[in-house]
This record gives sequence, structure tokens and C-alpha cells, in this order.
Amino acid sequence: MLYPILDAVREAGQIILSAHDVQVSSKEGIGNFVTTYDVKVQSFLREKLLSIVPDAHFVGEEDKVHDDALHGLAFIVDPIDCTANFVRGMKHSAVSVALARDGVLILGAVYNPYRDEMFYAELGKGAFLNGTPIHVSDRTLSEGVFCIGTSPYHRSLRERTMTIAGRLMERMQDLRRFGSAALDLTDIACGRVELGFECILQPWDFAGGAIILTEAGGRITQLDGSPITLDRPCSILSGNPLAHSAFLEENLAK
Repeated sequence: MLYPILDAVREAGQIILSAHDVQVSSKEGIGNFVTTYDVKVQSFLREKLLSIVPDAHFVGEEDKVHDDALHGLAFIVDPIDCTANFVRGMKHSAVSVALARDGVLILGAVYNPYRDEMFYAELGKGAFLNGTPIHVSDRTLSEGVFCIGTSPYHRSLRERTMTIAGRLMERMQDLRRFGSAALDLTDIACGRVELGFECILQPWDFAGGAIILTEAGGRITQLDGSPITLDRPCSILSGNPLAHSAFLEENLAK
């Protein structure tokens, strides 16, 4: 089942690379966009993935009504994670696909077509980048770099986001803001970054990267340490075990 899913995700990435005459429209929330290619990629993935696992639910970002992610098998899909980067030609976006069984993530794939980087993992089998095993770094909080998501569609969370980032700047070496939550998680999974957070994310933003991170030895919770949720938005705290634990122990999200 894994390799047909990876093939579908890679094909979806080729659709992104072939994009031209991109038409953009706005969704609810400031700076929240959808393009003809978000819809095209999601439609492609729906057909391909459900042909591989016909009895699965399909939870796609661009659906107006979302299917059940907590019962039975469910694909959780972001066709283009960080549409804003895609629209601006920044070449830092990803196709993100997760498969859950009864609310437990069992498979994830995140593909950056611009760098031809395919991250993937199956529950209990480790995490990989283009076939090579990956693992989180062993850097401490003070040795590390962190990435942030700024919850741009929720301006009421900006002050809290910047407050937490300021505390981390006092404790860590530097920060990064890339725009794609899925690729933030895979960067942590392969040891490029030590910690990441965002005050609110949708499940399709993080589901694919979440299992890749945990299979790479990392941790992902909400900012207060509680479990992430696959049926509704939640906050995200992700990192290697040392940085993640230090963040919670020092109550940096207070």
C-alpha cells in the first residue's frame, strides 16, 4: 500500500511543477487563497488514493464539508501546503498525505516537488527521505534553531505567537519562518531544525508530517503538551525530545 501511495503523491507533485496560468481566489481568512491547482491536485489525489484504499474516508483541505477522520481508514490531504508560497513562485510548498485508522496515524508522505524530496513513514517502521532513514537531531534547546508558523488567518493569535517566539529567541540560536507546516515538520524530522510551533493549524496541515516526525524519533503535541487532534484545528509543538521537553518544562507557551 505504501509505494502506490507514494507514486500518487509524486504524480501530484508533477502537476504542481507543470502549473501555468494559475487562477487565484480568496477563502475565509485574511491571506487565505485557493488556486485552480489546489483543486486539481486534490481531485487527482482523491481518485488515486481511493483506488488504492477504496473503503477509506477522504478529508481534503479544499472540501467544504469534511469527512470523518476518526473512524475506520481516512486519508487526510493537503494538496498544496502553503498555497501562498506557490502563488508567489517561492518553490517551498508540498503535497501532504496521511492515512489514519480509527484516529491513529499509520502512514504519512510529504513531497516537495521543487527539491524532489519525498519524506515518508509507516507506523513502527521508521521515517525516510528518498529511501534513506532519517532521525531528529540531538541538539538541546540552547543549541537549536526553531521554526514558527504565524497563524496568518487568525490575527488575534499574532501577539501570543510573537511572545512565544521572543522567549525562544532568548533560549535558542535563531528562528526560521518558511510557510509550510508540513515541511517544517519534515525539517525537524531529518535534523535540520530542532523545534517548531504554531498556535492553530488544521489537521491536513500537520497530519502527514506528524507521523514522519514521530517515526524519526521526534515528538508532537499541542502547546500545552496534550495530544494533537485529527478532527479539528489545534495548536502544534513539535521537536526533538530534548527541545520539546525543555519547552514544556520551562512553560514557554504561558
